[in-house]
Amino acid sequence: MNKSYLNIIGIVLVVILMNSFFIVTEKDQAIKIEFGKPVGGPITESGLNFKIPLIQTIIKFDKRVLEWDGIANEIPTKDNKYIFVDTFARWKISNALEFYKSAKNEMLAQSRLDDIIDGAVRDEIANRTMGEIVRSTDRKMEIYISDVKESNESSDEEFASLGARKDIIKSILDKVSLKLKELNMGIEIVDVQIKRVSYNKQVQTKLFNRMVSEQNMIAEKYRAQGEGKKQEILGKQIQKEKEIVSGAYLKSQRIKGEADAKATEIYAKTYGKSPELYNYYKTLETYKKTLDPSTYFILSTDNKYLNFLEK
Repeated sequence: MNKSYLNIIGIVLVVILMNSFFIVTEKDQAIKIEFGKPVGGPITESGLNFKIPLIQTIIKFDKRVLEWDGIANEIPTKDNKYIFVDTFARWKISNALEFYKSAKNEMLAQSRLDDIIDGAVRDEIANRTMGEIVRSTDRKMEIYISDVKESNESSDEEFASLGARKDIIKSILDKVSLKLKELNMGIEIVDVQIKRVSYNKQVQTKLFNRMVSEQNMIAEKYRAQGEGKKQEILGKQIQKEKEIVSGAYLKSQRIKGEADAKATEIYAKTYGKSPELYNYYKTLETYKKTLDPSTYFILSTDNKYLNFLEK
């Protein structure tokens, strides 16, 4: 009987001993709860820890960066344009004890973040123009923007605030951080970003038509530039062609003149050496060019043209 009591006592001691220790991993942080109330500070270091068995319980929270994904909300901008803004954020539990006191768990914390982040986004968007919200870089606008603006009712504000998206994000982040600090929720906001900005259906068609019109005007400007450049190139080509042809003709005439002069010089030297042979040769050439079966000549017998034929 005593042995049975010893076994029971041993089992109880083992159970108590097993419930006296708990492990906190690298991705977790924990707090001790005693009779429904947190005691001590948060446990953030990984390792083996001690608790009072059967009295204290352990609640663990994630130490990693957590995800918050909001719902797209329709918000009016400063220039009275209604847009849908979809945002997301990343947050983490910075103080497990304060987090437990204010939010209890991640689900309730997400619900609290919905109100805080959506409110900050709504306040910031309502104080910004459409151009500031849409623009995300400092890249300069393409040429002809001034011409396009003259042909429609686009506001200068749409093109003036380059890179304002970064300022909007920073302002939202600061507002959310300040609000979380005031509420002492034990939450640290890591980042907030605008995932998507889109117009509502009522103005989307108008917007797309205006965008198409603006791009068509820019395209027409490029076409006009291209056509002007084409005509300029064609004019230069025609001028160059005329210069080449004119130069070639002048050169050919010079060559022909030099050749004729050379031939005349040769003929003159030949005629000087033997006038009779030269006359005879040129007369034969004349016969060859003028006499054929279809040609009839009516000449007197003493005509010089027939001189060599008579002889």
